[in-house]
Amino acid sequence: MQITKQLAIFLDNRPGTLARVCETIAQAGINIYAITTSDTVDHTVVRLVVSDYQKAMSIFEEYSALVVEDDVLMIEGDNKPGSLAAICQKLAAARVNIEYCYCATSPGSRKGLLILRASNAVKALKALNS
Repeated sequence: MQITKQLAIFLDNRPGTLARVCETIAQAGINIYAITTSDTVDHTVVRLVVSDYQKAMSIFEEYSALVVEDDVLMIEGDNKPGSLAAICQKLAAARVNIEYCYCATSPGSRKGLLILRASNAVKALKALNS
């Protein structure tokens, strides 16, 4: 479990846009650990946690894309019922708000990866480590 950087990129919501983003960062040797998208009528927000956020950020800025970086928690956890509930309960007890989160795991995996944006990342990390 660690605090890491997430990049939020605001892009046109058109076919091929995400493909170009993924191809560009792959060509730079950057691995995507987590990704989520949110769409609106005219744009999409792509949130990424990557292996080299500074390099990715400079690439996106070269293309004049609007990029925002945030601190998020990257939590590797057990893939079993109640794992997410336990995390949420600890944060609630510490009075830390979960602003959003996203995760995925394949059904047969023993571990999953959760990306969580908290109202206070340092306080959240401390609460989860206690």
